[in-house]
Amino acid sequence: MEQRDRLGQDTIDAAGKVIAVHLNYPSRAAQRGRTPEVPSYFLKPATSLALSGAELERPQDVELFTFEGEVALIMGGRARNVGIDEAWQHVGWVTAANDAGLADLRWPDKGSNLRSKGADGIAPIGPTLLPAQELDPTNLRVRTWRNGELIQEDSTSTLIFPFAQLVADLSRLMTLHPGDIILTGTPAGATVAQPGDVLEVEVDGTALDGTPVSTGRLSNKVVQSDLVLSPLGALPKVNDAERIDAWGSAEAAGIAASDGQASDDRPASVLTPELEATLRSVGTATLSVQLRKRGMQNCHIEGLIPTKPGAKIVGVARTLRYIPAREDLFKTHGGGYNAQKRAVDSLRPGDILVMEARGEKGSGTLGDVLALRAQVLGAEAIITDGGIRDFGPVSGMDIPAWGSSAHPAVLGRKHVPWAVDETIACGGAAVQPGDVIVGDEDGLVVIPPQLVEEVANDAATQEREEAWVAERVAEGNPVNGLFPMNAEWRARYEADASSTAGRTS
Repeated sequence: MEQRDRLGQDTIDAAGKVIAVHLNYPSRAAQRGRTPEVPSYFLKPATSLALSGAELERPQDVELFTFEGEVALIMGGRARNVGIDEAWQHVGWVTAANDAGLADLRWPDKGSNLRSKGADGIAPIGPTLLPAQELDPTNLRVRTWRNGELIQEDSTSTLIFPFAQLVADLSRLMTLHPGDIILTGTPAGATVAQPGDVLEVEVDGTALDGTPVSTGRLSNKVVQSDLVLSPLGALPKVNDAERIDAWGSAEAAGIAASDGQASDDRPASVLTPELEATLRSVGTATLSVQLRKRGMQNCHIEGLIPTKPGAKIVGVARTLRYIPAREDLFKTHGGGYNAQKRAVDSLRPGDILVMEARGEKGSGTLGDVLALRAQVLGAEAIITDGGIRDFGPVSGMDIPAWGSSAHPAVLGRKHVPWAVDETIACGGAAVQPGDVIVGDEDGLVVIPPQLVEEVANDAATQEREEAWVAERVAEGNPVNGLFPMNAEWRARYEADASSTAGRTS
């Protein structure tokens, strides 16, 4: 296989448009907490492109300069409404790319990434062009280094959306011209660089004739520029949640637990693996009956809608309380590493964060970044009787959530995050840290920890009895005397149960 000369300015000048894919590697999707059903994209100006060796400038007051190694496709032919079987034929070359960004400017253009990913010279490509038609597009590797340390590595064999699908999909509605560039997504590991860091990206693999091929290392240094953005539009702004998102974890971002962080006083869990398995095997309707038998009538969190209908959850309650918005209190308690962020950051596997928002639907109390953080930490679910922002992205995550409604406003419109791990009210139910929460398609129930074992075991017994009763009804027996069982039916049930136990012992 013959490789072209080193990529030059002519390639950049020929790029009429640059299109980037949001999510395309399963490893990255797992970090983000959602796997897209279809590809989604954002446009980048051609002026954002640069060559290997160019300096990548971080403006003044920008903290989070992110970098992402990617495979870049350069169109070699015109493509308009092409089928997936012929789409790859229209790709001319493959090279490496670094889809770097200024995360501090993502907030005003979230999703479009216009300013955060569109700065002049922030997206280098190169250094060598590989002829696409001599490559197997499913057998390429992309790797990224920061100061010589390997940060990212993945294979195009894992792609959620293969390259040909991207070309065919985009060409349905827009004409792809020779020279247009598609950035095909980044794998897990993307993080933050500092001025002085050297970033390198390489794409390699094996050509169709078996020859090893490589783009060589795309190498660029991050530098601090003298540019100060004038206050004519959005200025750099970042909070701890965005730092965690950009760096990949609170630890990498250097965000330590504060003195008031809830994890210092986490309630002990009463759930053993066996008890949890029993609770997962029974329905909330059955648990509600058992709670009522013990005089517990008010253990239902009501009036909420799930992001994942039909989800089954079992976990231990952690609590967060909001108070009504007041400007002076929001100034002192709403910003920075507030109670909401501390509560989310303190979650551990099996925890269910339950929020008291007074049933106020006029703002969000949960959004996609914090839901993602809870998922990454292994939390079981999030429940709020307030609104949920970013309802679509949150619904696409693996972690289930319940809320009163979807609402686009930030929490400061109606709430001040106030206290963690106190007794709260949510959806009409009192919830204490350490309570066991069980949820399914019938609803959400709260079980006091001292009752969990007996309620779970009796619920399992009840469901075995009801399954036996259902079999008798299916045989044609009337429900009178059978449901509930009278003495005669009870004797028959116990005889059957004893016989079954004897056969399985």
